[in-house]
Amino acid sequence: MRTLKFLLILLLGGLLPLMLQAQKSVLSHKQLATEALAYCQKNNMETEFYLLVDMRIHSGKNRLFVWDFAPGAASKSGICTHGTCKGNWAEEDSKIEPHFSNVPESHCSSLGKYRIGKRGWSNWGIHINYKLHGLERTNNKAFDRIIVLHSWDAVGDKEIFPQGAPESWGCPSVSNAMMRQLDELLQRASKPVLLWVVW
Repeated sequence: MRTLKFLLILLLGGLLPLMLQAQKSVLSHKQLATEALAYCQKNNMETEFYLLVDMRIHSGKNRLFVWDFAPGAASKSGICTHGTCKGNWAEEDSKIEPHFSNVPESHCSSLGKYRIGKRGWSNWGIHINYKLHGLERTNNKAFDRIIVLHSWDAVGDKEIFPQGAPESWGCPSVSNAMMRQLDELLQRASKPVLLWVVW
């Protein structure tokens, strides 16, 4: 009887909320994809796929998604960093509840839709980055702040929850392996690709 009671508490108190959160997240991602596709169609952007970074997800879990519009599902996912803001660079101080800002020198990430711009050379990871052009009031200073999509050797390929990903100075950084996959996709895209950072 005690074993059954323990299992029930475990299910209701631990597993069930996580299962519901995962289901809610998928539904939410599908809703976001509907809006993203409409935005891409209206603004002459790539309509095969877009990149979603869901900052509501713990930084030690996969939260960058390559969302394919046609099947309506994520084809790739990986860990993605957020900005440290006033915390220590490369630490995990705000892994559960990051802060966001569009202010220069804030070292924070910015929420909103971005157009992924030109491919360039990076000091980090596999030495490739993509310029990011903020399309909303919440991120329209990203280009001037040199907020770019790049890889970072400190970011791994596997989820590390309950640990968090190392925090950047505002850039969405991914693992080297993920960056290689993204680079291939972005180079093949016939139109500018949407990156959407949500909270």
